[in-house]
Amino acid sequence: MVQKLALDFVRTTEAAAMSAAWWVGKGNKKAADQAATEAMRKAFNQIDIDGTVVIGEGERDEAPMLFIGEKVGTGNGPKVDIAVDPLECTNFTARGEPNSIAVFAAAPSGTLLHAPDGYMQQIGVGQDCVGTIDLDASPEENITAVARCLGKDVKNVSVIMLERDYNAALLEGVRKTGCKIMLVRDGTVWGAIASAMKGTGIDLFLGSGAAPEGVISAVALKCLEGEFQGRLWFKSDEQKVRAGKMGITDLQKKYTMNELVRTDNALFIATGVTAGPFLNGVELGKNSARTHSVVMNAQTKSIRYIDARHTFA
Repeated sequence: MVQKLALDFVRTTEAAAMSAAWWVGKGNKKAADQAATEAMRKAFNQIDIDGTVVIGEGERDEAPMLFIGEKVGTGNGPKVDIAVDPLECTNFTARGEPNSIAVFAAAPSGTLLHAPDGYMQQIGVGQDCVGTIDLDASPEENITAVARCLGKDVKNVSVIMLERDYNAALLEGVRKTGCKIMLVRDGTVWGAIASAMKGTGIDLFLGSGAAPEGVISAVALKCLEGEFQGRLWFKSDEQKVRAGKMGITDLQKKYTMNELVRTDNALFIATGVTAGPFLNGVELGKNSARTHSVVMNAQTKSIRYIDARHTFA
C-alpha cells in the first residue's frame, strides 16, 4: 500500500528541498525551515492519503512546523503515519554547509511510534553487526562487540556521534576505547544511515539526538537491514506528561527497531538540499531546478535514487 505512493511522496521532499534551497547561505535558518515546511505541507495535501504526523517538530501552536497530530493529504485514501523533518540541518542550510536534507518516513496507520518532539538516546549498526549492540551497554562493550563482529581491532572501529553537550559523557567513554570518532555538528539521520550503508567507513552510530529523527532513522536502518535501538529522553516534566497523553506509559522503555517501526511496509524518503556524502544538493537555474532524492523500501529492501529535473512555470 505505502509502496505505491513512493513517487507521490518523493515530490513532497523535492518541493521542500527546492524551497529551502533559495535560502542556502543566507544566514536565516528559520526562513529556510519555514519555506521547506510550507512546501512540504502543500505537496502532502495533494496526495490521496489520510495522513497523520505522529512524530514531528512540535505542537499546533509552534506553526509553521508540521505539528504532531496534524492531518495531511486529501483525506481520501489509506491511513498513513508520518515521521517528519522538513529540513534536517537547518544550520547547515543557513551557512551553506553540506549535508542538509528534506526527509520523512511513512508507514500504515498505527505502526510508527507516536511520541512528543523531544530527544532520544540512539544506537545503530549495519547488517553485519545485527545482534551485537545494546543501548544499555557501555561504549566499551558496544565498540568491542562491533570490533569482534567485523574482525577489527578496536582502534580501527569508526564511530559517528552528534557533537552536543548532552553527549559529552558518552563521548568521553568512547574516546577511552581508542577507536576512531567522527563528530558531526548536525545530521542525526545521516549518522544513523552511515553506520549501515556500505562504503561510508562508519561502523557504529551512537548518542542522543532528536526523537523524530530517531524514528526516521529506525525506518532507514530497517530498509538497510541494520539494527537500531532508542529510548525517549525527556528534559522536563511537561514532556513526560505529553508522552503519557500519547499513550507512552513506560518512560524508560528501550525500543527495538521493530517497536519503533512495527511493520515492513514502510518507506524512507529524502531529498538533498545542500550536497553531502549521501545526496547531491539542489541545483537552481533561472526557470528550473535539479534534485537528487532517495527512496528506501523496508519491505523489498530496495534503494532507489532519483535524479529529477523540474521546470518552473
